[in-house]
Amino acid sequence: MGEQQVIIVTGASRGIGLAVALHLLKAGHNVVLAARSPDKLEELKKEYPSQVQYLAADMTLPDTAYKLKELALLHFNHINAVVINHGALSPMTRVANSSVEEWKALYDANFFSALALAKETIPSLRQTKGRLITLSSGAAIGAYAGWGAYGTSKAALNHLSRHIAVEEPDITSIAISPGRVDTDMQKELREKGKAEMAPQDYEDFSKEYTEGTLIRPEKPGAVIANLAVSAPPELSAKFFR
Repeated sequence: MGEQQVIIVTGASRGIGLAVALHLLKAGHNVVLAARSPDKLEELKKEYPSQVQYLAADMTLPDTAYKLKELALLHFNHINAVVINHGALSPMTRVANSSVEEWKALYDANFFSALALAKETIPSLRQTKGRLITLSSGAAIGAYAGWGAYGTSKAALNHLSRHIAVEEPDITSIAISPGRVDTDMQKELREKGKAEMAPQDYEDFSKEYTEGTLIRPEKPGAVIANLAVSAPPELSAKFFR
């Protein structure tokens, strides 16, 4: 994967974020990881002591993005890429049954915290001609009953990624939908989605789990890690599924 780089990865304690982090570490890169739970991050720090720094914090708190950027610069002096992977699925309710306050909380988790981190790291990414990889979803361009808050927040992320690409020509800004991946979010969908989703959509998602056809996190993790390290500028402003 080329020369050693410094990459921030959020939501790094499980699922796709953990898979991205492991891929980068095994390739010899330095990572600055963020997640609410410190346990897995501490394990990675013990296994790769010189390559890992981490922050156990809620990305929606006002100072988390700043602290994460400062941690990267303090220990590694620069930032080559940022992988914005954290996010939430609930509330899984139809618009008529929903709460505006719940939507605001989900937008804090999925959009505004991502915006904060992008804003904090843009100056560093300009200097390194780096890459900003945003985890999106097929729901950003499709619609499922009960997914209004999640889908619209991911659509907003897609547009944020494209606006950064337009405004920052030295930064390669990409949004990517990893597909239906066997993560805790899929488990949450199966547990909470039945009441509000269209029956056929719910059955389609559940069937992929029971038939074992959900994608393992390691597959999109490897793709995202490689994009973080070496995505060419001509991919900027793109949304990949």
